Amino acid sequence: MSITLSDQCKSTLRTAAYGAVALMAAAGAAGKPHKIATEGSVALHTATGMVGHVLAAKSKDIDLAGKSVAELADQVLPALTAAMHLLAQHDRAEADNFRSTVLVAIEAAQDNPGRPRPATAEMARKITAALDATGAAVANVAVGQERPELQKAIEEIVESGFLGVSMRVHDERGEWVGSAGVAELGGTAKPPIDGHVRIASNTKTFTAALVLQLVAEGKIGLDVPVVDYLPEFGLDGRITVRMLLQHTSGVFNFTGEMYEDGTIVLGIPAPGTPLGKEWVQDRFKTYRPQELVELALAKPTRFEPGTGWSYSNTNYVLARLLIEKTTGRAFAEEMRRLILDPLGLSGTVVPETSPEIPEPHAHAYYRYEQNGEEMTVDVTRHNPSWNPCGGDMISTTEDLATFISALLSGKLLPAELLAEMCTPHPTGIPTMDYGLGVFVRDLGSEGGIVITHNGGHAGYATLMYSTPDGSKTMTASLTCVDDSAMSVAVPFQNAQQKLLAEVFGGGQSDPGQ
Repeated sequence: MSITLSDQCKSTLRTAAYGAVALMAAAGAAGKPHKIATEGSVALHTATGMVGHVLAAKSKDIDLAGKSVAELADQVLPALTAAMHLLAQHDRAEADNFRSTVLVAIEAAQDNPGRPRPATAEMARKITAALDATGAAVANVAVGQERPELQKAIEEIVESGFLGVSMRVHDERGEWVGSAGVAELGGTAKPPIDGHVRIASNTKTFTAALVLQLVAEGKIGLDVPVVDYLPEFGLDGRITVRMLLQHTSGVFNFTGEMYEDGTIVLGIPAPGTPLGKEWVQDRFKTYRPQELVELALAKPTRFEPGTGWSYSNTNYVLARLLIEKTTGRAFAEEMRRLILDPLGLSGTVVPETSPEIPEPHAHAYYRYEQNGEEMTVDVTRHNPSWNPCGGDMISTTEDLATFISALLSGKLLPAELLAEMCTPHPTGIPTMDYGLGVFVRDLGSEGGIVITHNGGHAGYATLMYSTPDGSKTMTASLTCVDDSAMSVAVPFQNAQQKLLAEVFGGGQSDPGQ
């Protein structure tokens, strides 16, 4: 069997190899670290069979300055586990080979293998546990043809108008992953089964979890007025942190509002709005969070704080500024510190203003009319600063599943704050209430309650569903040709219903909701 790896796969494997060799050198630092690093490089190069050429590393490229063995282990674990998982997707034997090589090399690098130093022993324990957990997860992944009903469901979604679908399900039968459709217009390759995707409003769940972690640390008060933290905006003193996360502040949505009588008030150019064409043509523009808040506050509020519910991206820009003000650190840094690194979410990115999206990924498109001619533009690359913290993050179906399961099983938040997060507040949408950064959806007698958020913009859509205890999850990424008429909206709702029915046994409510 031959293996073809993408550039991103090769980069991940190289990072893992460099890290493994650095660990070997650190483990033998009392002796001859460069000799150990060189020998470790050779070991990784020669012992991993068909992918050995990817894993070459030179001792001069390894920076050990100021790094303890424990620090190196923490930095390298996500890359090692990602490398093993990537190999397993191509050939399980190569994943096992990689695991064995790393562990044997680390053992050989210890100055006294029989009685290793405490730091070295802890390093070896961490790596063994992480690789074993990855191996167990990989072993439990079912191939597509073993769940034909799921494969059929995503193929029918493609037939309804989507370019491609990738889905991951974890339930009592194990884990299933599959894809259907194409990765780009005019191509034949399927979407990658765990490709990167712009997760749109799923970002809000990450942001809300981060705010609640800071509540747990005592840095933020959930029912404290936001103006106490951000006095520079002159916010209504009745708006609390809870109201931001719950969408009950009444603050205008800077991407535009549609009122009950059908009146539309425009905001900044954004995909899926009447200004979609303008967004495409200026999609690399950088917005500052402060200017988005100021734009929103210059518009009339939807209602008095706490007296209604209205989905507003402005709430989550304010949440970002709140995080940065109370911690003194950038949002991306805090996200890595409290969520991404602890959960090993190596495929999840806070892009800030960068238009790039890591490989592998499917492509997304936007169409509009110009001078009577329909234009279709690849908008995969764009500056996501137009929706900071409300829709800018990038992730994978695997990372989304890991995140929502860890969140709901209590690994990120104290029980009382997790309960607050999942306490439903009426939205006026049948069967769908809102907690703090999550929708609480009632699928009825067959499906019960699921926790979700989902999101979609600029040709990308993502689904993230879980049972309240995190034991059963469904995550999916979808790509399409988007437009200002939101012509994919109904097919998107139908797609959700179809997948919910297959995975959770519910989802029988009106797709038009």
